[in-house]
Amino acid sequence: MDEEQDQWIRVPVGDDAARWATRVRCRRVLFVVHNVTSATRLLDVLPLFDDDLGVQLLATCTGSSAFRSGVADLLADTGLPVLPWEQALATPVDLAISASFGGELAAIQGPLIILSHGIGYTKRLAAPSTEHRAPSTDADADADATVLPRSAPPPVFGLAPDWLLADGVPLADALVLSHPEQFDRLAAACPEALPTAVLAGDPCFDRMLAARPYRDRFRRALGVGRGQRLVLLNSTWSPQSLLGDGEGEGAGGTGGDDALPALLPRLASELPADEYRVAAVLHPNIWHGHGPGQIRAWLDRARRAGLALIDPLEDWRQALLAADVVIGDHGSVTYYAAALGTPVLLGAAPLDSLDPDAPVADFIRTAPGLDALAPLRGQVDALIESHIPQPGPMRFTSSVPGEAAVRLRRAFYGLMGATEPPGPALLLPLPLPDPEPALRTAPLYVLTRVLAGPEVVVTRYADPAREPAGAGDAHLAVHEDTRDPGQLGLADVVFRCGAPDDPRFGPPGRWAAEVLDRHPHCALAAYVTGPSSCVVRTRDGVLLRLTPGAEADADPAVYASAVHAWLAAGRTLAALIEDGLTVRTGRTGHHVVIAVEADGPTTGGTRQRPSPTPAGRSTAHASGADTPRAGRRSPRTGS
Repeated sequence: MDEEQDQWIRVPVGDDAARWATRVRCRRVLFVVHNVTSATRLLDVLPLFDDDLGVQLLATCTGSSAFRSGVADLLADTGLPVLPWEQALATPVDLAISASFGGELAAIQGPLIILSHGIGYTKRLAAPSTEHRAPSTDADADADATVLPRSAPPPVFGLAPDWLLADGVPLADALVLSHPEQFDRLAAACPEALPTAVLAGDPCFDRMLAARPYRDRFRRALGVGRGQRLVLLNSTWSPQSLLGDGEGEGAGGTGGDDALPALLPRLASELPADEYRVAAVLHPNIWHGHGPGQIRAWLDRARRAGLALIDPLEDWRQALLAADVVIGDHGSVTYYAAALGTPVLLGAAPLDSLDPDAPVADFIRTAPGLDALAPLRGQVDALIESHIPQPGPMRFTSSVPGEAAVRLRRAFYGLMGATEPPGPALLLPLPLPDPEPALRTAPLYVLTRVLAGPEVVVTRYADPAREPAGAGDAHLAVHEDTRDPGQLGLADVVFRCGAPDDPRFGPPGRWAAEVLDRHPHCALAAYVTGPSSCVVRTRDGVLLRLTPGAEADADPAVYASAVHAWLAAGRTLAALIEDGLTVRTGRTGHHVVIAVEADGPTTGGTRQRPSPTPAGRSTAHASGADTPRAGRRSPRTGS
């Protein structure tokens, strides 16, 4: 056995597999993974073989994609036996399932079925060279594609003879389509492949449809509070995408406008942090092409201002269901959003890389575009409030919604010549994402207006590029873990988040006292002890616990800023303790219960006085003793 075959697995397939395996009469089903993007669709259909003890599942990677990073980890997570590609080609199988055309698929020894890994087949891409789909021949890379003259547009990936035929005959035994309109385009482009077409819907879309009743749970998991709107950025890969820099050339056209660098600071400057949650879904080819670490570095400032980066494998569909508006491009995820009835603004909209007859091209031509010169918040709000879902995207995404599991399993077992398992064909429900609260370590510009009630209107902007317009007094609130520690010396409110019994910081009251000692300019220190409560210490040494009333679900740090604004305006602490405080963020009111917290021993020079009675505190503030500073208009500069 040569060195290459030393890497071949021996169980459950191999020359002597029968000697070592436990079940030896199983049919073999091979999942052919091209890259992480195509693997996501294969993971959708993997559960269709559950409970069948007569099937042995196998996986392999063609090695033909330019985007190879992340595949090994993904395959390891499936727990399936992974065959090196050469062994996969040498091993007879009863069925091979692919979600791309990359690799030497014609050499597989067994029936082959190909699924789309996006919204049908919509993009133009130059066909592979005659060296038969060797390296980099997928819909996500064109490194070894045939060079065509500019006068001849590239063929449509997945619907043209260049992709569908091998030596003049169909490459696949079955080609899965999601809508009859794809049959029409296939018949026009490659009639030889039409007999292989199977209408089987879209399993990815079906999983989203089934999960729609749980939208509120997904929103809570993503840190979207009551009254907040989730703005979801979505970018496919390529220079023409929302994240693309517009350089180079795409499929028959030139680059775009490099929109994202200008868009990100506008999101922070124009969308109040407590009224909008911002998240981003980026194509797996962006993650694994440039590297997750690079993506985090590129978006570091936005992430510190609260941007959530959504896992491109597990949680993107849940984020799409949770979104109030999507700012996207010509990729499949943006079209899925429109199919779900979600308002869409196009931040990038190249048409030259799309099949002009595909429904997604019509959508790109007619969907509203983001106006770089108009106020962003006005565009977002107007679109949400006036949006009427268009029927086209929903209709063309799948003509048989809810039926993909049944139709695909029937096709799989039919190609194997096997009887389906007795139970129903079912896809997995979308899992609930891990909680991801909006952590903002960037400085917060806070505008406040103190009303009677007691009530305080609070509007916070995370690291705005310019001083936001708005009425009210301003102060600066800074997370203790800010990347710019110089901002702590200017902060009126310093806060942090953590468990109340974290031994690294000591009790919240002690931490707050140390902060006030360390930063003489600071008027109030707040320790956020959980998703809904915090402990604050004022400059006069009073320790308070802030807990939410019924339905209050804002960031507890905004409660701390409201308390600071109330006291800075010369209002009494007694009123807060007696009546609580209503904190208003946008149109949403949050009632907060305020109580004096038992104080423990502290260190440092901060004054510790016995907690005065409400009346005593009222007198102290009325006389001006230790009154917090009044709001300033320029907290970023400290002037």
